[in-house]
Amino acid sequence: MFTQRQGRKGEKKAEQFLRKKGYQIIAKNFRTPVGEIDIIAEKNEVLVFIEVKKRSSSKFGTGAEAVSAKKQNKIIRSAQLYMKKYCEGEANCRFDVISIDAQNIRHIENAFTA
Repeated sequence: MFTQRQGRKGEKKAEQFLRKKGYQIIAKNFRTPVGEIDIIAEKNEVLVFIEVKKRSSSKFGTGAEAVSAKKQNKIIRSAQLYMKKYCEGEANCRFDVISIDAQNIRHIENAFTA
């Protein structure tokens, strides 16, 4: 059974992966009344909202396939709340997904749009 603890391990692995790629981690597990954003990072003056999905097998699909339209909408609304609270003026941003399937990490930039 997939547990919250395993999910946090996946987020930690994703965070390390992003740091190696030159991302600065701004926030983790940012919670709002509408949802949660796993990782908020910045690279090249772009604010990146990242959903991390970990799968131990492909029996039910990849991690990336688990980011439904409903989940995307929650992330977008949470990102809007984050930007309203912490960003002055317009911010260049995007939505990424990090899919961890067994031992493979796949970073999907611009996985969906607002």
